[in-house]
Amino acid sequence: MKLRDELPVDHRLAQVYRYGAGLCGVILLVFGCLGFADQLSPFNTDGSRIAGMSTNGVLSLISVVVALILIGGAVVGGNVASTVNMTVGILFVLSGFFHLFVLDRPANVLGFGMSNVMFSFVMGLLIACFGMYGRVSSKLPHDNPYWRRRHPREASRESLAARRGAAQPALTGAPGSTTAPAVRSVRN
Repeated sequence: MKLRDELPVDHRLAQVYRYGAGLCGVILLVFGCLGFADQLSPFNTDGSRIAGMSTNGVLSLISVVVALILIGGAVVGGNVASTVNMTVGILFVLSGFFHLFVLDRPANVLGFGMSNVMFSFVMGLLIACFGMYGRVSSKLPHDNPYWRRRHPREASRESLAARRGAAQPALTGAPGSTTAPAVRSVRN
């Protein structure tokens, strides 16, 4: 089974994925554009600050590229936005760990400071949570499309029971049913 076979095509959770990707993409786009507006040198590690974080031209470029990927995922929406959110979120968290390790070392070519590391962790977790919302949990509700896709037998059994339950009042002529009630004999 491929991953795309497990994902439902259309569901109401797509708006969460879409808005999450769009919001985080806009935040990163603003940060990257502010870096370009300041005309930073590409590999400057002296600590030029934008929005409280140290940055340089390459970090601004990376921020804009990742922002465009997130915004592209938001435009496409659905499972693509969810997958993009999870992937970018995990990469942000890994970037935070890597830059925490190379902080104040020559390998810190992006000029990361501790505020950048914290931003990477927070933004990565936020983006990943937007991507995993309603998709990854041990207790998904039974009307969730991911639960239904992972448990097809139980889902079809529940669907059949719901259809039978809806058909039962119609067969008995209960109030509010659309079928004509059965002929009843009345004693005088």
